Order: sequence, then structure tokens, then C-alpha cells
Amino acid sequence: MSENCFHCGQGIEKERILFDEKTFCCNGCKSVYEILNLNHLGNFYELNKGAGIRPNDENSSQFDYLDTPEIFEKVTDFSEGNTSLVTFKIPVIHCSSCIWLLESLHTLNKHIKYSQVNFTRKTLQISFNHNDMKLSELAKFLTNLGYKPVISLETADKNEDHLDKSLLVKFAIAAFAFGNGMFLAFPEYIGGEDYWMDHYKGLFRTLIFLLATPVVFYSASDYYKSAWYGLKNKIVNIDVPIVLGIFVLYGRSIYEVVTDYGPGYFDTLCGLLFFMLLGKIFQKRTYSALSYDRDYKSFYPIAVTKVDFEGKQDNILLSEIKVGDRILVRNQEIIPVDAILINGEGNIDNSFITGESESISKQPGDKIFAGGKQIGSSLELEVIKDVDQSYLTQLWNKEAFKKHETGLDTLTNNISKYFTFIILGIALVAGIYWAFIDLEKMFQVISAILIIACPCALALSAPFTFGHIMRILGRNKFYVKDTLTIEKIARLDTIVFDKTGTITHRKKSNIKYEGSEINEFDTLNIKTLLKNSNHPLSKSLYEFIEVKDEYFPVEKFVEISGKGYEASIRGNLYKIGSARYNNQEPKNLETAVYISKNGEYLGKFIFKNEYRPKLRELFTKLTHYKIFILSGDNSSEENQLKELIPNYKGMAFNQSPEDKLNYIKSLQDQQLKVAMLGDGLNDAGALKQSNVGIAIADDTNSFTPSSDVIMNGDKVVTLDNYLNVCKGSITIVKMTFIISFLYNIVGLSYAVTGHMHPLFAAIIMPISSITVVTFTTVSTWILGRKYFKKQA
Repeated sequence: MSENCFHCGQGIEKERILFDEKTFCCNGCKSVYEILNLNHLGNFYELNKGAGIRPNDENSSQFDYLDTPEIFEKVTDFSEGNTSLVTFKIPVIHCSSCIWLLESLHTLNKHIKYSQVNFTRKTLQISFNHNDMKLSELAKFLTNLGYKPVISLETADKNEDHLDKSLLVKFAIAAFAFGNGMFLAFPEYIGGEDYWMDHYKGLFRTLIFLLATPVVFYSASDYYKSAWYGLKNKIVNIDVPIVLGIFVLYGRSIYEVVTDYGPGYFDTLCGLLFFMLLGKIFQKRTYSALSYDRDYKSFYPIAVTKVDFEGKQDNILLSEIKVGDRILVRNQEIIPVDAILINGEGNIDNSFITGESESISKQPGDKIFAGGKQIGSSLELEVIKDVDQSYLTQLWNKEAFKKHETGLDTLTNNISKYFTFIILGIALVAGIYWAFIDLEKMFQVISAILIIACPCALALSAPFTFGHIMRILGRNKFYVKDTLTIEKIARLDTIVFDKTGTITHRKKSNIKYEGSEINEFDTLNIKTLLKNSNHPLSKSLYEFIEVKDEYFPVEKFVEISGKGYEASIRGNLYKIGSARYNNQEPKNLETAVYISKNGEYLGKFIFKNEYRPKLRELFTKLTHYKIFILSGDNSSEENQLKELIPNYKGMAFNQSPEDKLNYIKSLQDQQLKVAMLGDGLNDAGALKQSNVGIAIADDTNSFTPSSDVIMNGDKVVTLDNYLNVCKGSITIVKMTFIISFLYNIVGLSYAVTGHMHPLFAAIIMPISSITVVTFTTVSTWILGRKYFKKQA
């Protein structure tokens, strides 16, 4: 009796190694076993028996070329300080234990910071310390574990994976077999006592069997894999009854042909798989279309400040940036594109990329990667790479910034799970019943039940509906992070508005100055300092001061969130912020920005906020929600707000960013589902704490992974439309569930009574998916037109 290796499960051929009362086929497998157990990762073998992969014995110097600077730069995604990110293509990732092991690499090697698997693309992204571990050593380490990365010019160029054509090949084989099988079976359908037909029927049946066999074992292989992987992980997925139906028809057909009982159902089986694969292609195309639309069309309303060579500034959309343009990035803003630092002192926080909040110092001439956040004075950058919107999508959806939620997707899976057991029960009962009445009919009934009941339409309804809704919302400048956010919006009962920059206009504030006269020297310095802040009041004041904008070096820039900021410019220390930050007593019922120079108070700019038009109309439409107002300003406009928002539940002023976060948490402690609308950077903590964080962007880079939605500021007054569309999408999903169930109920009633042929069941199955997709396309279009007449 042959022995199998404990690690890789393969037969032991050359050598037999005993270790720890276990048998291994080579020293490589034994070494991997030792590594796993030394690092307390023995559970690897419990997840999947024989899931290990035999290590490769190739030359250890095969990856040395990766340490060449030119190759290193081309292969890695990111390299800054002592941290590099690289994405390897690893084709041998095949099961849950592979994922578990590869995402535990940081426990095996201290130089690896984290690793993340993309199972569908068979890729592994690794963050590692390139000072202590070379890229070649990382590749060797993976190879010794049995997961050799495939590195080629194509992967280095970061090209997209080519379309998997295997499904089309399987479909083509099924189509060929179905067409020819029907042709060969045609004489038997006609019947009669023809001598020639009776003499050659064995040949025809054999030919049909030969045509059907590759269809059963190759074309249907994806269904077997899915069912097997599900059962291995103790999940009865929807492919289980489909596989049973295929085997029932195939086995019954062989029995009929061998015993000369009848012609079998080979032609029907080929037709069945032809239509099932047709439905699968349709579903795959549907998901691909949604994915393409998400990656390339949902550009966030991130505007960046473009600077010309004369110093003139202009806010443009991120999508309009070109290589060679110069842009301005202020304190706490995300760098949207790879660039070279021209002016300023960079202090880059790459935590959004690497997961570590470690700042990297940058000097003029240094390269800065997209996704970093500037901490300190503003930077002037020259763009060296086209905008990669899908890269920002990855940052926005990074695991560290996700909120733990369960939603309709889980509901769909649960329904499918119980649905499978119900269908198997119906098939069993119907099979027993027909076994006593008509044994031949029994196989037809069981096959029809197992095929007609596939809930493909059920699985399509939620993602397809939400995909359409995301596109409609995006066209109307309401950019949603993921489909789950739409369901969370539909369940909201409380909305918290930040005042400044959210329900007030940033550009339309009425400003007047009180204090000693400021000379031109100080005015230019103050305008330079204002340029470094992304606070709405600072931006308004920057536009209000009408002097030529000149660049002066800003040193020792420090910003205290909620209070103000200071810096040294041309040998003088300026402070801009609140009254107390400038050692002054605040005046009641007044919003003002105070300025001091070298510790001496100069004066203050008093703001009278102008609220967005039609706000009163908006709040009258939000009667089903509890409304709260938060502001970092004083209560000078409290009475005006109470008149504007008669249905408010609470207001709080003089709120620091931490106060806002705690306020949101106190509402959630009351079991309220809270949405927070605020500045994407200054209110990051409150946005992340809320159930749905909506970052408001007018003409600034308000990208933040803490938010679930990025919304154009001009659209705030139509917030009710977006809320209603999200609620309507849930109704559409529920209606598609009903359509799917009706198809199954009607189909099952015919199948159980023996009035449905398995081939007809296979035709009905993709038609139900097409019906659901058509319904959700039309209904979401109508829903969009109802609330957004121009952009549905």
C-alpha cells in the first residue's frame, strides 16, 4: 500500500523521511512542517487535509535578478523609507488553507508586515522591510513554502489579467455535443419499425454517449469543483443539487443504453449543460460590466489645486490632471498622484498605503507616491504619472478602514443555503413518490427539480441592482464606497450635519476685518500661511485677501485640530485660529479667525456665514429622520439655525473633532443608525465612527478612507433624493427575490407533477436570470429618473 506525504499529500516515491511520528516525501515538506509548527500554525493541516504544496527544489539563485534596482522598481508597487509593497502572481493558490497560510506570513517571518490574498486573481500583496529582507529573499521564502511566484515582463508592467477563455471553450464543446446529439437522436424521436434504424441504433447511441461524456466531465467541471470545495468546508452550496441532477441523468442514460431499455437522455444532458453554461456566461458578463463601470467611471469629486508657472491657482477635477502639471497639496490632504516635490518640506504619512503611521521626510526633487498624506506646510508638486483611479479605489476599500457589517449579501447567501436543503428535500420526496408509480418518470422528475430550482436569479438580484444604483448615484455626484453602504443608508434614522462647509457656503461668507492695519509685508505672509490649511474658513479668507499670491518658504508649520495653526515665514511667527489660541477672549455670538504676529495680536476677520439655498425645504423633507447639528464655531447663529431647522433634535457648538466623535457614539449608544455629513479631513474621526460617513467636497481634495460616501457640496440640499433612491433599491431587490421565488414555485409545481422535461428546465433557468436582470435594469432606471431627471 502506497504512503502519502503528511504535508503535500502526494505519494512517496524517492525517499521516506520520518519526523515527529509523521511521514514526509522530502526535506522540503519536512522543513515547511517544522516552520509551521514552530510558529504555532499547525492548524494549516486541519483546514484542509493534504492542502500543503511540495516545495520547489530549483536553484536558490533563480530570483537574484529581482535585487537589481531597475527590476526592483518595476516589480514593486510602492517603496518608501524601509517599507515596500509587492504583488506576486501565485497560480497554485487553490483553497482556504492556502489563503490562511499566505495571510499568516507575518508570523513566519518578522520582516513581513502584512500579506493579503486576492483569491480570484491568484495574487498575493506583501508589505515587507526591504532593508532587512531583499526582494529575492522574499520570493525564495515563498518558493520554499511551496508558493512560487510567477514573475514575467507582463506582471512587471502591471497589465490586467487576460480574459479567462476556459468557460467559452466549455460552452463551445457543450454546444457542439448538443447540436450533433440532437441530430443523432432524431431518428429515435420519430420512432417506427424501420429495420435500418433498429440495426444501427446501438452505433448512434454510442456516438451520442461519446459526445456527452466530455461535456459531463469537462464542460460541467466548474460545478463539481464548486460543490466539492463547498462540502469540504461544510457548506452545502447551490451547485450540489445541480451536480446531483447531472449524475442522475448521466447514470440513468448509461443504464438505459447498456440494458437496451431506451436511448437515454444524453442529448437532453448536453442541452441542459449548454443552457446552464449560457446562463453562466451571461452572469459573468454582467459582473464584469459592473466591475468595469466601478473601476473606470466612478471618478470621485476630488478637485485639486492646479498651479501655473506664474503662481495662479485653479481648482480642477482630479481626472483632468496631466503629466507635467503642478499641483498644491495642503496640510492633512491626500496626495492623489505620483509626483516630484518642487517646493516645500514634505512630511509624508503613508499609513493609508502601508498600514503604519510613520512619517517620511521629503526634500525638493524627491518622488512622492500617490496615497500619502502631507503633515505640515503645503507642497507644490509636479505630476509624473497619470491618475490611477482604481488605485485610489483600493485605498478607499482597504481592510483597515472597513466597518464590520452584515447585510443583504449575507441574507442572499443564507436564503440560498436553506433553499438548497429545501430543494433536496422536495427532490427526495418526489423521487420516492414516482419510484412507486413510474420508475422511468422518476429520473426525469428528479432531474427537472434539481435543475429548475437553481437560484441564479436570486444571487444576481442584489449585486446587479446595487451596481446600477451606484452608477446612478455616481453620475449625480454622490460616490458610494461599496454596495453594502447603500443598504446602510436605507436603514438610517438619524442624520448629523456639521455646520461649517456643509450646510454653509465656503465661498459666500461675508467677511469684515477688525484690528490694527496690516501692512503689505504681513498680508503676503498671512496669505502664504492661509494657503497651507484646508479648513473652510481659511480657504474663504485666502480668497478674500486680494493681494498677489507669492511663494515664501514656510517653516515649523504646526496645526492643532479645532484650534488653529502657526508657522514661521520670512523670520516672523504667525498664528491663525481661535481667540484663545491667540490669547484673546472670544466674543459671544461671533464666528471669527484671529491673527497674531510674534506673540502680538493683530486683529480678527469676522465671518457671517451664508447658508446654502433651499436648506429649509430640505429639512422639511427629512421629517422621518432625527436631525442634529454640530459645529466647531460658537453659538452665534443658534437662533438662525433653529428657525432654519424647526425639526432639529439637538445642537452642539464649540465642538472639537474628538467631541464630534463622542457625540456620534452617544447617539449610537441609543441604538440609532447615524449618518454624519462633514468635512472629509477635519471630521475624519466622526465620519469613521458613524454608521455612514458622508464627506462633503466642494472644490477640494476631500478624499479620506474614513468616509463611506463622497458627496459634492452643491448636492447637499437634495440629500433626500439620494436617501430615497437607496431605500427604493432595497424595495427593488425584494421584488426581484419575489420574481425569483415565483419562477421556482411555478417551475417546481410542473417538475414535481412530471410535466416538465429536464431540457425545458435548463432553458427556463437562464431565462429567469435574464428576467431579473431586465426587471432590475428597467426599475432602477425608472427610480433614477424619478429623483434625478437628467442623470438617471
